[in-house]
Amino acid sequence: MLFNEIFSEFTVWLRDVPLTQSDSHTSRVVKEALRERLDRDNSVAVRRHSVYHCGCYNPLIENNNYSFQPESDEAMPTQLIRILGTALTALTGVICNAALAAEVNVYSSRQEALIKPLLDRFSEQTGTKINLVTGKGDALLTRLRSEGMNSPADILLTVDAGRLYRAEEAGVLQSVSSELLMSEVPGHLRDPDGQWYALSVRARAIVYAKDRVDPAELSTYEALTDSTWEGKVCIRSSGNIYNQSLIAGMIATEGEAAAESFATGLVANFARPPQGGDRDQIKAVAAGQCDVAIVNSYYLGGMINSGDAEQQAAAAKVGIFWPNQDGRGTHVNVSGAGVTKSAKNTANAVKLIEFLANDESQRWYAETNNEYPVRDGIPVSEVLAAWGTFKADEVPVSELGRLNADAVKVMDRAGWR
Repeated sequence: MLFNEIFSEFTVWLRDVPLTQSDSHTSRVVKEALRERLDRDNSVAVRRHSVYHCGCYNPLIENNNYSFQPESDEAMPTQLIRILGTALTALTGVICNAALAAEVNVYSSRQEALIKPLLDRFSEQTGTKINLVTGKGDALLTRLRSEGMNSPADILLTVDAGRLYRAEEAGVLQSVSSELLMSEVPGHLRDPDGQWYALSVRARAIVYAKDRVDPAELSTYEALTDSTWEGKVCIRSSGNIYNQSLIAGMIATEGEAAAESFATGLVANFARPPQGGDRDQIKAVAAGQCDVAIVNSYYLGGMINSGDAEQQAAAAKVGIFWPNQDGRGTHVNVSGAGVTKSAKNTANAVKLIEFLANDESQRWYAETNNEYPVRDGIPVSEVLAAWGTFKADEVPVSELGRLNADAVKVMDRAGWR
């Protein structure tokens, strides 16, 4: 009778008490719901020791050994004692583990404003606490490597396939299998071994001065090496991962010789030594320092939607063009995430990445960040819609990372600084 009553109470407790309660609350409830009920019956005495297991008070543990201590063999059959002790210990362990696992530690190279709203939404929907650490992509990778298996990070979230590949090569990520991610993220936008998955897509487009350039004059990246554009091209330095991936993509599709020819010709047409970020290239076009620039499209979207009048004015002076539409398509790259090898909360980490790949999150990326969803059929922002659709290069983005070192060498030989 006692056995059934205790399990009945345990069922009610499991049903009514959220597993995300703090450890102190769990400790109190376990005491009140179990030990007091057992102690009311003179047949069983549970030793009272403040022993903690997996960060959670477990009244069935003494010196890390699971045991009930019957006052006499007649008080309760030995077999029932063992069954009850094992069952309650297992259930308490599940509760402890669930309480501890109800959090995910995220290392993110994305600006907090561009990811935290989604993380907060995940927490609201699941009750899982997200601990967010933001920093530069390369710095976070260095930190992960130095921390090793002691790292608290469960997820690395970063931008550019080149950085994701570096993390994979550094051995800080692990392969995860998710049917949802396999179905929602196209094959060319994820690691073949499941170590990382793309969560958004960004296109590296050409922006041009509306008052000086007829878009009919534009066609491909390679065409910017023509003498027509001498002294008219702006772009970031070769140290920028976005440009390295652009060249890596060319190596993958056109070969190293063609990529080097492009890089050499582009350098010859620079309007100025490479400097600044992508927004600076757009501002340079607007200011007349150059006529065209190669930039990630979401920077232009951010300037259009900016509350800064100067950025809005600069954005209004340029147009956007999708190159290579009659060939391989416009170069695209990704932001993405992977589960770290040191992850202590693997299951919830996978659930978070799945959440970031779902329709709701993909819409948010498109509407708020002016990035493209990883798959078709997701509505985009008014800004992206106004730019029209384009053919994207479908080279596996993992190749951008694999060929990164070759791309850097090509750029060095071309004199791209």
